[in-house]
Amino acid sequence: MKNVGIEIRAVKIGGVLLGMLAVPVSARACACGCEVFDVGTSAMFPNGPGGMAFVQYDFQNQNRNWSGTSTARPENNDDKDIKTHFVTVGMQYMFSDKWGAQLEVPFDYRHFKGTDDDGKVATHDWSQLGDIRIEGIYTGFFDDMSAGVTFGLKLPTGSYTEDPHLVDRDTQLGTGSTDILLGGFHRGNFANSERWNWFAQLQADVPALTQAGYRPGVELDTAAGIDYQMLSAGKARISPLAQVIFSQRWHDIGSNADPDNSGYQRILLSPGMELQIHPVQIYADTEFPVYQNFNGNQLAAPVLFKVSVSWMF
Repeated sequence: MKNVGIEIRAVKIGGVLLGMLAVPVSARACACGCEVFDVGTSAMFPNGPGGMAFVQYDFQNQNRNWSGTSTARPENNDDKDIKTHFVTVGMQYMFSDKWGAQLEVPFDYRHFKGTDDDGKVATHDWSQLGDIRIEGIYTGFFDDMSAGVTFGLKLPTGSYTEDPHLVDRDTQLGTGSTDILLGGFHRGNFANSERWNWFAQLQADVPALTQAGYRPGVELDTAAGIDYQMLSAGKARISPLAQVIFSQRWHDIGSNADPDNSGYQRILLSPGMELQIHPVQIYADTEFPVYQNFNGNQLAAPVLFKVSVSWMF
């Protein structure tokens, strides 16, 4: 029984904070989640020392012009359509039951359709390295590691100069900024039941050092959800979950920013599923906006998709 307990604990360690620090990082056309904010179930939070490697895929198609709390006429926005595939490769390791670290390296592909400097509608496709994230994790508040904080930096490794006659700074895959990342999480169960668990998170992204007249807006993301832990099929453990995500982003500023068409509030509902077959964990969800309030005119996606695969060691 001791070995079984170790395996279960290792599975839970494996998914720790897969995207705890991933947040939307662009503005006018991309303000609504150019990088999908990820949340984890209680099984994804650290329960003890161990490590993992992971790959995650996100997709969104921003094809609706949005202003205020409703859709708006497409001709009110120079940006027409943005399709983005996000692939993130990372590694996370908990050195003890208190301290850990994580590295995330994104590589993204984008199709953009918009209006160039000559007033003509044009398209551009490109792929590149995104902005790398380095984070620390502290979980020493309680013996069961049920609460923790995260802290780190988003580095300006992604280019922000792709086809500048068509692609504005808020639509680039890199922001050009070094950001301070601060977050926290807490988890528990209902009435000491091992079946039903709750979890809550928050994440702040504060640009600190910027380049070339563009400072992305400060962003605050929060999430809360529940999951069910007792389903199984052979050696596989299946955990359905549901969560609510709230995001607040402030205006971009700077000579190359568009403050009138940046900043928003949104609420998303996200059903998902987690499958664990040691040492592999697979997680997938969809995120549906149920409330959006955008400043000016911005492109929004009707739904966001995410799949991740982790390998524990």
